[in-house]
Amino acid sequence: MASNLLKIHPSDNVIVALRDLPTGAEAEWNGVSYHLPYGVSSKHKFVTEDIETGGAIIMYGVLVGRAKQPIKRGEPITTFNLKHDSQDYSTANRQPYLYTQPDVSRWEGRTFKGYHRADGRVGTYNYWLVLPLVFCENRNVLIMKDAFERELGYAQTDMYRGQVAEFLKAYQSGDMSKMQNLGGFSEPTREQQTKNRPFPNVDGIKFLTHEGGCGGTRTDANTLCALFAAYAVHPNVAGITVLSLGCQNSELQTLEDEIKKRDPNFNKPFYAFEHQKGTEYSLVSGAIKSTFLGLTEMNKQTREDAPLSKLSIGLKCGGSDGFSGISANPVLGHLSDIVVGLGGQTLLAEFPELNGVEQELLNRCVTEEKAAKFEKLMREYAGKAEAVGSAFAFNPSPGNIKDGLITDAIKSAGAAKKGGNAYISDVLNYTERATVPGLALVCTPGNDVEATTGQTAAGANIILFTTGLGTPTGNPICPVAKVATNTILANRMPDVIDFDCGPVVDGSQSLEENADHLLEYVIKVASGELTKAQQLGQDDFIPWKRGVSL
Repeated sequence: MASNLLKIHPSDNVIVALRDLPTGAEAEWNGVSYHLPYGVSSKHKFVTEDIETGGAIIMYGVLVGRAKQPIKRGEPITTFNLKHDSQDYSTANRQPYLYTQPDVSRWEGRTFKGYHRADGRVGTYNYWLVLPLVFCENRNVLIMKDAFERELGYAQTDMYRGQVAEFLKAYQSGDMSKMQNLGGFSEPTREQQTKNRPFPNVDGIKFLTHEGGCGGTRTDANTLCALFAAYAVHPNVAGITVLSLGCQNSELQTLEDEIKKRDPNFNKPFYAFEHQKGTEYSLVSGAIKSTFLGLTEMNKQTREDAPLSKLSIGLKCGGSDGFSGISANPVLGHLSDIVVGLGGQTLLAEFPELNGVEQELLNRCVTEEKAAKFEKLMREYAGKAEAVGSAFAFNPSPGNIKDGLITDAIKSAGAAKKGGNAYISDVLNYTERATVPGLALVCTPGNDVEATTGQTAAGANIILFTTGLGTPTGNPICPVAKVATNTILANRMPDVIDFDCGPVVDGSQSLEENADHLLEYVIKVASGELTKAQQLGQDDFIPWKRGVSL
């Protein structure tokens, strides 16, 4: 790949520019020369043959669009000459699928240090969870957050507060030039952020807030309870404190029932407090007391060796660019195949970004039942989107399009590469828990945070998030590692990017070599090395409202 071009699949009729190609250039691929009548920007594509109006554009070996007007050989595809189209799919049309697992012998016997739970799963972090069943309790959750984080050393640095204080001094002195002459402020080190924590084995206390629980549909309320139940049984959670008003649709009993569905032997500390039974002081004070006592017991838990089969890795992309489906996503795909080969779990979400590759995924499902479930979920989701005038074809963002992802099918075909080539062992609806080893499809939106929220609910104990444009996305209880598609991004945003797949683009590493380096990094994160999102305190949490709010 150390050339200026790349043709991804033998049947493709487009070629990807890996560098900016000027107007009038002669581009050569595999001994064939193409005259470029227009410049082709890096990450964009030009056609290898004359395409008539309505003609098919093939990339990754699948249909990704049709010409809106004639496109001459060597011309780039754009939003002006190409419209989205994709192949239809059906469980009835499933074809045999053969898969050869990669050699995983070098990883056998490798371990990470995690927290072993009673249900047999292993947490990569040890968190206490505080959540409100209804938005009325958000304020009280935030009061608890301020008290616990400041006193126990989990609060974010006061670096920015210190900056404001220095600026205020300069302003009050009457000499504004002092503000301009202030030196740069240094970022806090990891040691500075954690040195005063009295509970070294408690990785954090996580406080969730949301805008639901009251009003809306009962389906929304029940889904919220199911989501919270999935977080309560998550292996990265050691104990839970719940604040309830008492009259909301998302009832405490519903939450408890949903927890039992996921873990009939649930035995984690679980403290619930109802606001309508007394004053705010009695509610918050009681919750603080119980939570603190829970932390003292939680701190007795320590990290112990666990096999890599205990990893459950979410596969996610966001802020994608034209390199996503060439470097970072296929790297994740190879890593996924390795983890599956070791007996672990990988979770591929974002159903709108599987548009156009459904048939291949149906073929890869291990049973007819799993395939039928995937088809049903996809068609229902697509139908609801179309009913409100927002079809999957509208999925690419302006940033995606600018960086070469012209249609949703192009974006989706590249996004699906995160799932590698393994058989699909399970298909999960939103909030369902992954219970079997292997690759699972998880029904979530493509929205960055709604997707990571859903993957965590499925049981991911680490999420790998590829990005070509950059995003700080994190999650309260599951570490989210940002994987750059290109080195330019990794160098520009070092405070949010954890790993660089740029060497795949410049040809200095193969996909397999880069994936090996990434898996080594995953082992470090699973053993307690903080991702950039964790260091920044990026605790993003957005429940997916699947119904209509009333």
